[in-house]
Amino acid sequence: MEKSRPLWDNPLQFVFACISYAVGLGNVWRFPYLCQMYGGGGFLIPYLIMLIAEGMPLLYLELAVGQRMRQGSIGAWKIISPYLCGVGVASVVVSFFLSMYYNVINAWAFWYLFHSFQDPLPWAICPLNSNRTGYEEECEKTSSTQYFWYRQTLNISPSLEASGSVQWEQALCLTLAWLVVYLCILRGTASTGKVVYVTASLPYCVLIIYLIRGLTLHGAVNGLIYMFTPKLEQLLNPKAWISAATQIFFSLGLGFGSLIAFASYNEPSNNCQRHAIIVSLINSTTSIFASIVTFSIYGFKATFNYESCINKVILLLLNAFDLEEGSLTADNLNEMKDYLMATYPQEYAQLAPQIKNCSLEAELDTAVQGTGLAFIVYSEAIKNMEVPQLYSVLYFFMLLMLGIGSMLGNTAAILTPLTDSRAIASRFPKEVISGVVCFVNCIIGLIFTVEAGNYWFDIFNDYAATLSLLLIVLVETIAVCYIYGIRRFEKDLYTMIGCKPNWYWKIMWAFVSPLLIISLFIFYITDYILTGTLQYQAWDATQGQLVTKDYPGYALAVIGLLVASSTMCIPVGALVTFVRKRLKRERVATVA
Repeated sequence: MEKSRPLWDNPLQFVFACISYAVGLGNVWRFPYLCQMYGGGGFLIPYLIMLIAEGMPLLYLELAVGQRMRQGSIGAWKIISPYLCGVGVASVVVSFFLSMYYNVINAWAFWYLFHSFQDPLPWAICPLNSNRTGYEEECEKTSSTQYFWYRQTLNISPSLEASGSVQWEQALCLTLAWLVVYLCILRGTASTGKVVYVTASLPYCVLIIYLIRGLTLHGAVNGLIYMFTPKLEQLLNPKAWISAATQIFFSLGLGFGSLIAFASYNEPSNNCQRHAIIVSLINSTTSIFASIVTFSIYGFKATFNYESCINKVILLLLNAFDLEEGSLTADNLNEMKDYLMATYPQEYAQLAPQIKNCSLEAELDTAVQGTGLAFIVYSEAIKNMEVPQLYSVLYFFMLLMLGIGSMLGNTAAILTPLTDSRAIASRFPKEVISGVVCFVNCIIGLIFTVEAGNYWFDIFNDYAATLSLLLIVLVETIAVCYIYGIRRFEKDLYTMIGCKPNWYWKIMWAFVSPLLIISLFIFYITDYILTGTLQYQAWDATQGQLVTKDYPGYALAVIGLLVASSTMCIPVGALVTFVRKRLKRERVATVA
């Protein structure tokens, strides 16, 4: 007899859990960057095509598998075939890696949130030097927002080799972040189901507030024109299509086992097809909505920087050539520069190195993603708003909600297989299992709070999941269509939701989605090979900017282990199952 399994209170709670997990930081800091890089509004064409060809079908497949098998990732794939137990283990390993570093982002969000109540904001101005005779030299070479991020938040070392000591302020924020996650997952679906209503809905409230404020900012229209002006020539760029497919794939959280875990707590009759469509559409709509907010902020920041640059040039020329106040304006600046160059060639030539070429287009073209967008670009824009403390609190609270929502899914992918295991669940209560997982992750996560921690964060972020997830989802799709059998899967779906999947779902599962995943896999492998020596961006305090350095040998070894430790679970799991079956047959034959 099947043991009683916890259930969501209602289908809406399940949808909120999926939205809270899928709609994360990538929607805010990755999608706008891709729009900026690959043709503005034109990027929506490959993005929406990939949503239809890859996102919806694979999301539906994972939800259906979890709901039908009513197990976490390990148990679900083991039911489909004992040889696939390694697929579930690989998902758990990748989710464990993700949880280790992802919660550090929540720690940073807490750090910025706590500092958002100061007046002025600590990243608004450079701090004074020790003699109090001027500003800190490093801050003067960069900007106050970059200085606060790299020096006062990370206290970053000049290279990966200089690991440095643990930054205890960041370690305490990380501990707080893990404590919050633990309280949210303490009682499984009973507690998570309540939390997801908050983590899924509150970010939309903040985004709406930011949209209203963003659209009223000076220069916001410049950012929106930049976003919605399609550069259709980018459709011929293969990287635009690769980036669209990758964004859809990782934004929905496929392959981690979280979606399978969430769906396993559904009623067997739940309409997972409808929910797959709803979640994927809401996820993509949120990305576009967040981009409108982001580009309105971009436009404000770019216009502010452009006008500041113009004013500095005007002031410089007024003082250098003793011109009348008001004789130089933004409108006649270029004409006056030509006049001054012709009239005073020697003086102008001496002054030329100090005269910057101010360009609004160049400011808008500056593409930033990841932590650079979340903690530098946004904080740069916030400090120039009216009542910056209010908008800072709202923004970093939203980041926290997005981050915690994703962490609920990440931890569910780890905990569900553990609580499904009779050997573990019979010995330890759910609260203890959850506590051990959070504690171990927190202790290991302290590596990201050392002075070189941000470099280790980038290693995990870039290499811990990419290839592994592609392989996991490829095997999942092939397993359902060609091992379990698509006809058998059809019958299961008919039993659950009362209708069989139409031709669209079957063609996508059997042919289109696997081919897309194989194409992505080949692209990433080729890209790694052609790249040669892997490199990273290190902060040079003497120059006040990032410089490119080669990864040391031990870092390359860690990268190799990160990739191998998860991907090797699949063949090793199949091999162990084969050996066990072979030994069992031999024992039976010997007894006979």
